[in-house]
Amino acid sequence: MGGGKPAEPGTVALIRRLEEELLLPEVRKSVTRLAALLAEEFVEIGSSGRIYNKQQIVDRLPEEQWTGPPANVSDFSARALAPDLILAMYRIPESNTIRSSIWKMTSTGWRLVFHQGTRCGVERP
Repeated sequence: MGGGKPAEPGTVALIRRLEEELLLPEVRKSVTRLAALLAEEFVEIGSSGRIYNKQQIVDRLPEEQWTGPPANVSDFSARALAPDLILAMYRIPESNTIRSSIWKMTSTGWRLVFHQGTRCGVERP
């Protein structure tokens, strides 16, 4: 999946860990951790098609009531769009979505600048 050149294996592993961290209920409820992971210019296009900014996500996620099974990342890939920009793409089978994220290296580490979740029309075989 995706364009650009393959990212370094260590960077791929780190970005995957950050994506998985953002799926954890305790992280999603932590305003401090969310604020640290999301870049100031963060934008999300949700699977509903609604567009969110950083403040909306930081305000919204701690109130989220998730009752389903824990989300698992599958089919993860990451591509370098530029030396300090990574495109990550993966699936969440539990929500039947494909996710894409753009991570930017900053002076304080990798920060998420863009995220999109797209519902799949049919179940994967």
